[in-house]
Order: sequence, then structure tokens, then C-alpha cells
Amino acid sequence: MDKLWAPWRSKYLYLRKNKRCIFCGNKNSRSKTGYILRRTAHSFSMLNLYPYNNGHVMVAPYRHVKSLELLTDAELTDLMKLVNKTKTDIDKKLKPHGYNIGLNIGRIGGAGFAGHVHIHVVPRWAGDTNFMPVTGDTKVVSESLGAMHKLLKGK
Repeated sequence: MDKLWAPWRSKYLYLRKNKRCIFCGNKNSRSKTGYILRRTAHSFSMLNLYPYNNGHVMVAPYRHVKSLELLTDAELTDLMKLVNKTKTDIDKKLKPHGYNIGLNIGRIGGAGFAGHVHIHVVPRWAGDTNFMPVTGDTKVVSESLGAMHKLLKGK
């Protein structure tokens, strides 16, 4: 199987084509579709719409800057504290065995939205990579975004 139908990705492709920043578009959003988890003075966290794993969260500053060194000390401290709080929340709710936490800076560095710096917090479990990525080049994510949002947001 070399195709997995995913019509929900069309919204993402439309945003990319029109170069709208998903972070700037969601930072003030009160809608449930933005999957916002937490807001602080300078940052917010949201579920990744196209997760690598269950509970994949992105943490971003409100201000649209392309790299960490462009943040003020207050913004940088707030951002990192929210990364820590996000990890703690995921620890309590999902009990992962480990994490991948990191940034992709610039298009060549793998950033899908290179203009707005953000940190990925991806929980990992022993055995979360199975035969699907190897034989089918497909990742299976077992929980819906709605269920994950409800669990991590605590509602």
C-alpha cells in the first residue's frame, strides 16, 4: 500500500500554499479546532494536527520570529517554562517512556513553518515504532485529536 487517504490534510496544504502562519492564526483563537492546550504571558501550546505520535504538542511564542535568539529574555523564559509544563502534563496523562523535544530552524532544517519558531514535544513509548512505518511507510496514530485534546486539556 503506497497511499493512505487523508482528506483532513487539505486544510494544512491550503494554509501552506497561502503561506498563512498556523501559529499566528491560532494564537488568539478560542475555537476548539485550534486544539490550544495552554496559554501563558508570551507563549501557547497546541496539539500538532499531523502528529508523529499521540500527544505531539507544539509550543510557540505569540510573537512571529524565526529563531530563538530573536526572542526577548522574558519570551524565551516563558517559552521554556511552557515546554516544561507541557512535558509534565503529558507525563501525568499519557505516561510515556521518553520524549523527542526539539526545534527545526529554517526550511532546510526541516521546519514546516520556518518563519515562526516553535518547539515540538513528542512523547515516545517502547515499541511505538512497529511494522507499519517499515513495510507500509505509514505511521499509525491511535487516538483522535479530539480525544487527545480533551485528555490533555483536562476536560
